[in-house]
Amino acid sequence: MLLITAWALPVGVVSALAAWGLLHLIGLVTNLVFYRRAATGLVAPGLVHHDPLLVLTAPVAGGLVIGMMARFGSEKIRGHGMPEAIEAILTGGSKVSPRVALLKPVSAAISIGTGGPFGAEGPIIMTGGAIGSILAQALRLSADERKTLLVAGAAGGMAATFNSPLAAVLLAVELLLFEWRPRSFVPVVASVSTATVARWVLLGGAAIFPVPVTQPHLSGWVDALCVLSGVTGGLLAVAATALVYLAEDAFARLPIHWMWWPAIGGLAIGLGGLVEPRALGVGYDVIDELLTGRAGLALIIGILVVKTLMWSLSLGSGTSGGVLAPIFMIGGALGALEGRWLPTVAPGFWAMAGLAAVVGGVMRSPLTGVVFTLELTHAWATAPALLVASTTAYALSAVMLKRSMLTEKIARRGLHLTRDYTTDPLETFFVDDVMATNVPVLNGQDHVGDVVARLSRAEEVHPLYPVAGPDGGLVGVVTHGDLTRPAVAGERAGTVADLMCPVGVMAHPDDTLRHVAYLFAEHGTTHAPVVERAAPHRPTGLVSLPHLLRARLHDLTEERHRQRVLPAPRHPVRRSRAGGRGPGRRPSERTNAGR
Repeated sequence: MLLITAWALPVGVVSALAAWGLLHLIGLVTNLVFYRRAATGLVAPGLVHHDPLLVLTAPVAGGLVIGMMARFGSEKIRGHGMPEAIEAILTGGSKVSPRVALLKPVSAAISIGTGGPFGAEGPIIMTGGAIGSILAQALRLSADERKTLLVAGAAGGMAATFNSPLAAVLLAVELLLFEWRPRSFVPVVASVSTATVARWVLLGGAAIFPVPVTQPHLSGWVDALCVLSGVTGGLLAVAATALVYLAEDAFARLPIHWMWWPAIGGLAIGLGGLVEPRALGVGYDVIDELLTGRAGLALIIGILVVKTLMWSLSLGSGTSGGVLAPIFMIGGALGALEGRWLPTVAPGFWAMAGLAAVVGGVMRSPLTGVVFTLELTHAWATAPALLVASTTAYALSAVMLKRSMLTEKIARRGLHLTRDYTTDPLETFFVDDVMATNVPVLNGQDHVGDVVARLSRAEEVHPLYPVAGPDGGLVGVVTHGDLTRPAVAGERAGTVADLMCPVGVMAHPDDTLRHVAYLFAEHGTTHAPVVERAAPHRPTGLVSLPHLLRARLHDLTEERHRQRVLPAPRHPVRRSRAGGRGPGRRPSERTNAGR
């Protein structure tokens, strides 16, 4: 852990430099395309009036370039980055090609700089992850250690992009690590910390979208309304996710090569830009207006409708760009629209609630949605209400959609991915809880025929039998199949020692079943004798694969079996006016009727 943490420190710094470079590259392309000047500052395409032909054709040209880069460079640059990082972790041994580290930020800068309605965070996740992975590939590390450095680079890039270290760590835990262990958590935090410090030096440490909220008027009534905000945010998340994959399915049915799809998606971007120019590009200026309560109704509706459509359609075309910034804008617009009818809590409060809700619903990461919103705005006092909105949207999304936007893409590539964190039942059961203790210990000098006859009268047949030597100590094992082979049984000759095998695997009563499962997998077996640690030559039982399944069955029973633990309340029996035990039949009649 300490070695990987030491390597994670420079990974965080390099990831921050990559984030700084990507933001400046996006600014350079945007300035060249829409303002015809050489500058690297981030600027929105729709701040001034542009030639409609430029608005229409620039995204198409950008899509053509990205399609060619993907076909002749690397297909891994397609998409928004996070599913690709997850796939590299799950199936690629956490190995990312150096080519992807170079092409992904360039393609994202071209996509966003020519008007694409995307964010920089998805590409920087892939780029930062590639930086960590490339370093890990140059070292002698395991796949799990490569994964840790990959995620450390991705989280470091995220922290540097948004100045959001806590959200970056949560994103790593909720979406990328697939575990909660010191060996991975500590290096990720180290990388995020160094990336954040580097970001302060390169880009400053102020909030990206500061919202002056000190004492919001929070109450139980506001929390109840946040449930409503969460419901609408969850419905929007479901609709946007469905629209992305409807678009992806529609593009897949086109009779042309996928290289041309981003250009068609660029046409959708251009048409949307003609309707609402401020929906083009990253849109940080629009997010700022939404979160500070300065956006007008026309802009709110334009972003909510046009941005959602052009983002979903273009993302479905397989172009390059992130999802977080568009989600921030769409969620903020939804909340700002609701805030025109909901009671005033603080400037931009309902936009923040909408943002947290849509992030929680789209990405199925409610804590990340809340913390992202708080770190973007520094409106820490709104945390309890935002948690209600984000969790409500998350719950609604989980009920209505089988998978999130990220895991659906993974599933379409033939992988099953669960986001549930639960205790492994194999960790909570010990060998002593499930092992068979009535296993006969055979003597190596016994004749096979006598042993087979004796075992045929036994109540239970075991797959393996320990074999003891003259002193009673464990000297080997013999399988039931070897004992009962027709040739051996027919001869009625030979001793157990002639069929005996060496003891390859032994378990102890205090071993967890998870440890035993690893032993079985490592040695290619399904059963092992159990011996005491203090007396390793004295067999006390047998553990086999069916015993491991008992723990899983217990977990399944706890999940599905419903029962009343406390007794039901007993209602007093009403007496009739005549002094009887109540109206109706006599006690004997009621008893007989209930039998």
